[in-house]
Amino acid sequence: MHHYIGIMSGTSLDGFDCALISLHHGRCELIATEYAPMPVDLRAELLALSRPGSDELARSAIAEQRWAAIAASCITQLLIKADIDAKHIRAIGSHGQTVRHEPARSFTIQLANSALLAELTGITVVSDFRRRDMAAGGQGAPLVPPFHEAVFGSSERVRAVINIGGFSNISWLIPGRPVTGSDCGPGNVLLDAWIQRHRDQSYDANGDWAAEGQLQQPLLARLLSESFFSEKGPKSTGRELFNLEWLDRHLEHLGHVPTVDVQRTLLELTARAIASAVEEAPDEPMEVLVCGGGAHNKTLLARLSALMPNSRVATTAEYGVPPDWVEAMAFAWLAHCCLELIPANRPSVTGAKGLRVLGAIYPA
Repeated sequence: MHHYIGIMSGTSLDGFDCALISLHHGRCELIATEYAPMPVDLRAELLALSRPGSDELARSAIAEQRWAAIAASCITQLLIKADIDAKHIRAIGSHGQTVRHEPARSFTIQLANSALLAELTGITVVSDFRRRDMAAGGQGAPLVPPFHEAVFGSSERVRAVINIGGFSNISWLIPGRPVTGSDCGPGNVLLDAWIQRHRDQSYDANGDWAAEGQLQQPLLARLLSESFFSEKGPKSTGRELFNLEWLDRHLEHLGHVPTVDVQRTLLELTARAIASAVEEAPDEPMEVLVCGGGAHNKTLLARLSALMPNSRVATTAEYGVPPDWVEAMAFAWLAHCCLELIPANRPSVTGAKGLRVLGAIYPA
């Protein structure tokens, strides 16, 4: 049996998710979790670094030092909670914080300072999972479908796993066929940004504000006209495309739209993008498993159920894995794959030329 830790901060930039897992004969078990909120000033800086700006190299280096220090503190608290010594952890799988992801220009940037994280924790760190896939011609994302297959795959039932973080991605798990997957589009990123702008709240709890609004079909049509939604996979996306400036450009053409109606329409955009991706599966999923922060948005889950009446929509909690921790667990699993020299990308997902071992190793 080996123990691994996965740590990540997603595109929502709300905080650090840290998960301790055990792997034994291919079985993955969640042992303990820890969460650390993202400091407000660091969040603002990471958001700023997602766009061109002055003195980016120095600012990025300073930001990733802070990121690594907070990650190390979170890991320390996790070890205390789990009552396990660092020497018993084989490796940390660290995703880092994505600030740029531009597969069209063949690059992706995650800030992590894995050398510092290894130094602060005394544990081997595996990171930089995306760039090897991109070097092989892939999108570098999504990376979690192979983990979804390992944990949620069934020999009898067709399943789709939907991760709804800042952006949403899908994994199709069809018995007897290679796992496939793709990014769907915005998940929580626009919903969070809009409510932060107009109500000074970090997110729309349960989708309650969106539920008060009316769907604005002209706005939805404009948003869905974005070419990303008509492209076939493999494909991935990020803040470089979907951001408040993108939304504002569409709103300029429509005159006044009530802010609550915009929130409702953004929720519909997320739901339609996911439902459309599900429809692309060769077999219609019998079960749709939702994880990530979006799994707590009851209004969004209700819309997904309505848009996919022939599928059962549920969170991964019903399948034994809390939805908040699936991605952190995935990066712990990816660290294991790297150390064991197991290829962890899937060309059917990313479009890479072939299977590749992902990650760079920073020994303790």
